[in-house]
Amino acid sequence: MRPDHSHHEGHEHRPASRTPAAAASAPDEITYTCPMHPEIVQAGPGSCPICGMALEPRAITAAAPEDAELAEMTRRLIVSASLALPLLAIAMGPMLVPALDALMSPGARRWLELALATPVVWWSGWPFFLRFAASLRNRRLNMFTLIGLGVGVAYLYSVVALLAPGLFPSALRDAHGLVGVYFEAAAVITALALLGQVLELRARSRTGAAVRALLQLAPRSARVLTASGEEEEIPVERLAVGDRLRIRPGEKIPVDAVILEGETAVDESMVTGEPIPVDKRPGDRLIGGTINAQGSLVARAVRVGAETLLAQIVRQVGEAQRSRAPIQKLADRVSAIFVPVVIAAAVVTLAVWWLLGEPATAVVNAVAVLIIACPCALGLATPISIMVAMGRGASAGVLFKDAEAIETLRRVETLVVDKTGTLTLGRPRLFGVWPAPGADEAEVLRLAASLEQASEHPIASAIVEGARARSLALSSPEQFEAQPGKGIRGRVAGREVAVGTPAFLGELGVARLPEASELDARRRLGHTALLVAVDGTLAGIVAVADPVKESTPGAIQALRDEGVRIVMLTGDSRATAEAVAQRLGIDAVIAEVLPTQKAEVIERLKAEGGFVAMAGDGLNDAPALAAAHVGIAMGTGTDVAMHSAHVTLVKGDLRGILRARKLSRATRRNTAQNLFFAFVYNALGVPIAAGLLYPLAGVLMSPMWAALAMSLSSVSVIVNALRLRGVKLDDDSRAGSVPRPRVPLERVPSSASLSG
Repeated sequence: MRPDHSHHEGHEHRPASRTPAAAASAPDEITYTCPMHPEIVQAGPGSCPICGMALEPRAITAAAPEDAELAEMTRRLIVSASLALPLLAIAMGPMLVPALDALMSPGARRWLELALATPVVWWSGWPFFLRFAASLRNRRLNMFTLIGLGVGVAYLYSVVALLAPGLFPSALRDAHGLVGVYFEAAAVITALALLGQVLELRARSRTGAAVRALLQLAPRSARVLTASGEEEEIPVERLAVGDRLRIRPGEKIPVDAVILEGETAVDESMVTGEPIPVDKRPGDRLIGGTINAQGSLVARAVRVGAETLLAQIVRQVGEAQRSRAPIQKLADRVSAIFVPVVIAAAVVTLAVWWLLGEPATAVVNAVAVLIIACPCALGLATPISIMVAMGRGASAGVLFKDAEAIETLRRVETLVVDKTGTLTLGRPRLFGVWPAPGADEAEVLRLAASLEQASEHPIASAIVEGARARSLALSSPEQFEAQPGKGIRGRVAGREVAVGTPAFLGELGVARLPEASELDARRRLGHTALLVAVDGTLAGIVAVADPVKESTPGAIQALRDEGVRIVMLTGDSRATAEAVAQRLGIDAVIAEVLPTQKAEVIERLKAEGGFVAMAGDGLNDAPALAAAHVGIAMGTGTDVAMHSAHVTLVKGDLRGILRARKLSRATRRNTAQNLFFAFVYNALGVPIAAGLLYPLAGVLMSPMWAALAMSLSSVSVIVNALRLRGVKLDDDSRAGSVPRPRVPLERVPSSASLSG
């Protein structure tokens, strides 16, 4: 897009005073919010009073702040695990190996268990008790209500059983007059809950990495031309609209600007995804953060601070990430019903047995209800399957950032794909050489490549590599002259050689130029066609193209066989995009769009209904990757894209999406099975623990058996989750899928509709 040149008036003016762009909008202090409840805002870190989740910063800075809560939870986890493991061995060892019972008396063993469990419960688990109290105070029952009840009751019951065993009925005392204690249950529950918190905090701390990577793309300083013509280097935050900038070859462009003097080629791949630098002349726009590849420029700043395109991308990525609430454990989602029911069951058990004249039995049975209903297995049901699935995916070259991506990927109906670096290799290569009548193909390529050796342009590199692949002996150019945006000329082996556009060769007076229709045909095939002239006469045409990856056609067809609609979304030219889409059988093409427009397209597709995934590899894809239900990054792409995405394909191969979808379906089935195991134990165990079988069979469940049942439910969940390690993720995973009807292409917004 070329600017209105009337804006050039007054470019000599430089404001006498300026307000730093970044500082003007920076908050006085960092505020924190809950990702699940954005209405919760406070000045410092903490936990949400509604759901108990850790709060996160609303704004992300370029420097990664120290995550004090993650560090604290990690320390608490280390301490709890270090003490809970030996505690578990001491408590359960004699039950598994009776000979161990002789090593220590039962009474001494109980005191040792108390010593090990106390710091775990009261120091490591203290944050959970605070959140437990907050859930009661705010009348918002959640996962921490269950944890606080389970841990607190198990620990306090055990302390009373150890210090005053006489308060319990004789049926609960062993031959030594001791009552069973459950310190190991309290400690293990605390350690598992801390492990879940640490994993969640680590995952959430990485969500800001994408924004920080974007912020670091912008240069820190800029060269400003003063009224006297001298250069002054100042921090980029001090730039103001209208400042004249000096931009040297190889430097990053500090802010959005318009060229006043000079010609160059600018690497805009970070924004458009197009690997070939864009030729720029006076009057053309420059995007902050892109790289000036060749010429020296004088430009005028037109957007600074939060108004630059890069700043808008940063803002979009941050907003998109905050809009995606982290997946909650199912226990949190059902706690509104589950927690009150369990508490009510315990209270009813206590009241009924108390009224029957058995106060000790009433307390024991109520404790058994709370222990057997402890959320250990329920809390493990989803995370353990997710952890195993993530490991299985990693072994297949698929990296999941979070659990929500695994859950959602199987439901994707529309896959939006970037072109450059996703469908294609992202590196231009020599496609072909067409010599003029009477010219030798090899000689045309040899002379062109010899001259291109002196150029740093990616097209030049493609031509040189193509010539060397054909074992052509290249000569060093004797003379060389480059005209950005037009072409190059020089002398090779005593012959005058020129490579460039038809207009450039026309200016040189080259004879026998080809018809425009012939070059248009090359462009429709997605080629960049250059003319080669030797000694003032057209010698031939060389074409460079970004080739499609070998795995792409098969992956696209397999996804379509699964009923997934494929939409290409690219900043590249429409002719090139449509040429690639036609070869691959892609359903729809949206071309010539900016990064902010890519995110708009994703939002429109989401608004139509159904789940939308986006696959890309560059900075220009970052907002769309973050906005999609599932963002899929190529492992061969930029770090920014991988940080913004929810899934990374290590090999940059779209067939990884097929593997990921099969793993997503298998994980969903496995999670459902785990939840069945967790709930069936509660459904059967709670009534038994409450004493339902006592009138029929005279059976009361000891809290010890309640703890054992709780442990068995956890073991069942873990063993079942481990089966995911054996899931086959071959490409035949699409077999048996039922293709869905195609969505009409008219529903996809066109690039024209986004231009406004």
